Amino acid sequence: MIFNRKLQKIITSRSPSGATQSHQAFWISLDSDSLGHLLLVFSSFEQSKREGGRERITGSEVCKNLGFSLFVEMGVLGDAFTQLVIPLAAIVGIGFALIQWILVSRVKVSAESGYTDSLIEDEEENVQNDDVVVKCAEIQNAISVGATSFLFTEYKYMAIFMSAFAVIIFFFLGSVNGFSTKSEPCVYNKGNMCKPALANAFFSMIAFLLGGLTSTLSGFLGMKIATYANARTTLEARKGVGKAFITAFRSGAVMGFLLAANGLLVLYISINLFKLYYGDDWEGLYESITGYGLGGSSMALFGRVGGGIYTKAADVGADLVGKVERNIPEDDPRNPAVIADNVGDNVGDIAGMGSDLFGSYAESSCAALFVASISSFGISHNFTAMSYPLLISSMGIVVCLVTTLFATDMFVIKNVKEIEPSLKRQLLISTILMTVGIAMVTMLALPSEFTLFNFGTSMTVKNWHLFFCVAIGLWAGLVIGYTTEYYTSNAYSPVQDVADACRTGAATNVIFGLALGYKSVIIPIFAIASAIYVSFSLAAMYGIAVAALGMLSTIATGLAIDAYGPISDNAGGIAEMAAMSHKIRERTDALDAAGNTTAAIGKGFAIGSAALVSLALFGAYVSRAGIEAVDVLSPKVFIGLLVGSMLPYWFSAMTMKSVGSAALKMVEEVRRQFNSIPGLMEGTAKPDYATCVKISTDASLKEMIPPGALVMLTPLVAGTFFGVETLAGVLAGSLISGVQVAISASNTGGAWDNAKKYIEAGATDHARSLGPKGSDPHKAAVIGDTIGDPLKDTSGPSLNILIKLMAVESLVFAPFFAVHGGLLFKIF
Repeated sequence: MIFNRKLQKIITSRSPSGATQSHQAFWISLDSDSLGHLLLVFSSFEQSKREGGRERITGSEVCKNLGFSLFVEMGVLGDAFTQLVIPLAAIVGIGFALIQWILVSRVKVSAESGYTDSLIEDEEENVQNDDVVVKCAEIQNAISVGATSFLFTEYKYMAIFMSAFAVIIFFFLGSVNGFSTKSEPCVYNKGNMCKPALANAFFSMIAFLLGGLTSTLSGFLGMKIATYANARTTLEARKGVGKAFITAFRSGAVMGFLLAANGLLVLYISINLFKLYYGDDWEGLYESITGYGLGGSSMALFGRVGGGIYTKAADVGADLVGKVERNIPEDDPRNPAVIADNVGDNVGDIAGMGSDLFGSYAESSCAALFVASISSFGISHNFTAMSYPLLISSMGIVVCLVTTLFATDMFVIKNVKEIEPSLKRQLLISTILMTVGIAMVTMLALPSEFTLFNFGTSMTVKNWHLFFCVAIGLWAGLVIGYTTEYYTSNAYSPVQDVADACRTGAATNVIFGLALGYKSVIIPIFAIASAIYVSFSLAAMYGIAVAALGMLSTIATGLAIDAYGPISDNAGGIAEMAAMSHKIRERTDALDAAGNTTAAIGKGFAIGSAALVSLALFGAYVSRAGIEAVDVLSPKVFIGLLVGSMLPYWFSAMTMKSVGSAALKMVEEVRRQFNSIPGLMEGTAKPDYATCVKISTDASLKEMIPPGALVMLTPLVAGTFFGVETLAGVLAGSLISGVQVAISASNTGGAWDNAKKYIEAGATDHARSLGPKGSDPHKAAVIGDTIGDPLKDTSGPSLNILIKLMAVESLVFAPFFAVHGGLLFKIF
């Protein structure tokens, strides 16, 4: 019916000039299938009937005029094709991930690995190959068991939280209209009736649980893949750096494609299942779907904070005692904290990061879908246009698949200098290809002109406007990525200057590192500001939402190069613990150094997209809460701005102190073992790894609760007791300060880490003048790296979740706040 009404309007306004009313009535009477058949028939022969003295109408003219109008007005892609291509793209992504996993699994981690001396380069003669493989397998198993055990324990806590918060969602939203089961007037589609608030409460709760489950699954699968691949990367390094690079990158690609495809598929299935109940009430349908983003980010928060505390407690303890006090190499098996450190790489940098980027993807998609549902797409029930965000993600999977082949099959890495350029090339290729893909999707899926909801008014937009919105988000992400790489890679002067500052001690190293982090904020903020201005000018808040989606459209490639870093880091640790040759360790160090930079780039993407999606969610919240304008001069709003701007500092203080407290216990334990276990330093006795693992586990599970509670409770307290306007101020303030603090913290920590590796590698005359390992400049660099660890792996990346999570939580609870919020102001 919707199609036919649209068709009638087009036919009556655009029929050929010679068509009579009887002709028009004939076209209008046809259903869409009959019309399609007739258009094909009329394209091959002419209608011979003449009407009086009027000029003859040909079938080709009818098709050309009417068919073109249909394409322009309604978009080329039909709903059936859209319903097919989205799940197909997700299945292709899952299939490609499985192929990459099969290729990685061909590297056997057993004594019967099949390696021969002719295949192995530069291995020391006195090391038995079978012994090395068995040792690598043992270490890999210890890391995998430790990571799995921690995540299962963490997920038990998170399951309790998910259940409790799901109940809160149901009761808060269900109470909006007194738990009534009667239909209610629609908020945006005036004159129509929508499903009751109680139904929205139930389906929002279900979407929340689905989002949390998908986020948890994304993190867990990433961890299992990483622990499966780390020893294989180490063993492949014996054949050359190119083989090791391909193994690590393919393993990262498995995680990237599984996360992108699973997130898309679950969201698509959820929408179609919810439609069975909601029917034509798309306003309620897509409002309830926002719970999917809330669930994803809720799990990401605890995964990032808990995993970050775990990994940095072990890392700081291992570095301060092992490298500074005992002057032993990183990942030396004599260090009691070394297994906990490697476990932490997987639960923090892999599982936490996977949940984080899934949360960004889910929230950007939900923000775009909700804003579109209250615009002409939703009102006219144009499913293909409504699914534009999902089609962009589908195209992203295809583009990333092609891009991955450039790294694994088309360009072979031959030496360590080619590693980082290859990873950077992935970013550029995927961005260029995705720009073309965005243009195709935009022209095929969207009508030439449509209207968008713009804070109570309608805004007329053309489809090419949305192309520019998505494209500027995509290219802004590339700018942020390259800027992050410039400030965190030891191939450029900023990090080399930080390393040079180590000549005069740790204090000057810290000063230079902080200055670098503050300066690194400038270009990303200008890129984000430009994206916001252009996308909002062209397509209001929907433009900002799809710009965020554009930045995350190549998420499969972004996750591949991000996960590559921790996998390479673990591979280096395994090489050290298995007593492999110095040549092998040099190769894994080179892989790890490039991985540090790509991890920083991944954090930059996550923070930049968080800024855009938070702003889009903020706009959706303002609309849903019925706020006509956010006036910063209003006392209610201004106090919210002040408190919101303070929250990232409060949150960072909590997470950094948590890392410090856990690291203090770790340092004391490592010192105790070195002092009390005879023969530990000589290598004749084994350390007690299990105690250090327990310290990190207990500390992370205990310390992740207060920061998580701060983020989850702030919107509920602000909205309930101070009202929707104060909460709007809180969201704006946390967004503005959170982005700055997150970028500077992540880049400062990344720079300190690579300054240390720059000195350790000694690849240039300048680097050699600062070394070798154990020199005073090197010890100063280690101290800087230790300070930067909680900044780059705990506080910094967790802040982008803070600003996203508070925004999507406010949107989900906006109906409750609009009706019952502001209790204190009502009393006083």
